[in-house]
Amino acid sequence: MSEFRYLETGANPASFNMGLDEAVLESVASGAAAPTLRLYAWRPSAVSIGYFQGLHDEVDLGRCAELGVDVVRRLTGGGAVFHADELTYSLVAPESHALARGGLLASYRSICSGVIAGLARLGVAAEFAPLNDVCSGGKKLSGNAQTRKLGCVLQHGTVLLGVDPEAMFSVLKVPDEKLKGKLIADVKARVSSVSAVLGRSVGYTEAVEAFKLGFETILGGLGEPAEPLEDERARALAHARERFANGDWTSKR
Repeated sequence: MSEFRYLETGANPASFNMGLDEAVLESVASGAAAPTLRLYAWRPSAVSIGYFQGLHDEVDLGRCAELGVDVVRRLTGGGAVFHADELTYSLVAPESHALARGGLLASYRSICSGVIAGLARLGVAAEFAPLNDVCSGGKKLSGNAQTRKLGCVLQHGTVLLGVDPEAMFSVLKVPDEKLKGKLIADVKARVSSVSAVLGRSVGYTEAVEAFKLGFETILGGLGEPAEPLEDERARALAHARERFANGDWTSKR
């Protein structure tokens, strides 16, 4: 039996997604749950900002409200991310686990090997690009972020199934509106998607199966698909309500 529990929780609001990541972290830290891989998506689309970012510097809140786009502050650092046509994973394990050893760069490399294996299952050749990206043909397909709390590592990351820079910059702020066209062109030059690389549409359902199998190869197997513990779901909803959907938390910087 694999030491890793496997959850696939489908598409949920941003506050619940971040709440469940934290609840799983707490469960693994307390020993109530095995190390866990979770695959999920976002509905509605969302912007997540890094723990240390300034909300009003990064996000056009008025435009997000108009478009029905969620806004959430992550527990992890890094930059603002627009979550739309993608698969997201989160992996939680004790810091003593082999995947978490050797420092930040080594752990990013180890865990991102699951992303690379998942992409390979879809027919996409990719490589790790330090510090925390996965690229194919020199273009970014996956960005990843990590935090260490309660004696555990939590790493989550996105895999772009499609990318729409115009939609992204309609909700993310730019330093100068006159630069928006250049920024969009820059993203198109630096960032791609699974669908673009393969020349066909790849949806969430197909991606889930590929990434389950991909991570399985680096984790030495996965348990049968499971549901979050009842207590985890309750804590996820509480974290969502009290923190991730709370304006004080979101606008703390």
